[in-house]
Amino acid sequence: MNRHGTIHFLRALWHPLDSRLKDYDMRKGFTRKPRADEPATRGKNYITPSGLQRLKEEHRFLLTRERPAVTKVVAWAASNGDRSENADYQYGKRRLRQIDGRNRFLTKRIDAAEAVDPESPRAGQAATRAFFGATVRYANATGTERVVSIVGTDEVDLNRNYISWVSPLGRALMKSAAGDRVALQAPGGTEYLIVLEVCYERISVEPFREPPGAEAPQKDYLVDANRPDEV
Repeated sequence: MNRHGTIHFLRALWHPLDSRLKDYDMRKGFTRKPRADEPATRGKNYITPSGLQRLKEEHRFLLTRERPAVTKVVAWAASNGDRSENADYQYGKRRLRQIDGRNRFLTKRIDAAEAVDPESPRAGQAATRAFFGATVRYANATGTERVVSIVGTDEVDLNRNYISWVSPLGRALMKSAAGDRVALQAPGGTEYLIVLEVCYERISVEPFREPPGAEAPQKDYLVDANRPDEV
């Protein structure tokens, strides 16, 4: 494989991981430095079944597809001379460290996971009050209504109004029922919300999708590796 082909291949694999790491950085406030009142990240990792499946699929992809592909490129780059001045080698090793870090994180989250299905039958207060997996409709002081679903720290999706159960809003709504007035401790001060409805329904977490071209670069590498280097 020529130098340009190698760099193109490495970058094609690198950028999808960069995106996932950025997503992780957006959530790490909930998972890496928990407050004293956030026991979930030190013990059980409450998560919906579809959220847990997404973590497992990403972990499987990194372990069985992405890491082996990058390892092959690193081995090829290492055979080309002085590693200290080999940009391909250094780039690949850095990427492997990122993959391994993400895999360690995923392993810990999966091992600590306790899946809670929002659609499971509930009785008594568990069916009428907001707990993990609840979808809550509430109104603020101006009468503006909003609907949120309470999910795990690995499932936060503001575009879908999925909030973590250990977030300020999640904690404020926890154990509330229709008609309750709850206090949200916001940065600008205390805000009071009126809970209008609590229900439990299916929460569809965005599934893990392999990065575009994840298969193609690996095939291209296997073909080009058998060709003479271009001069």
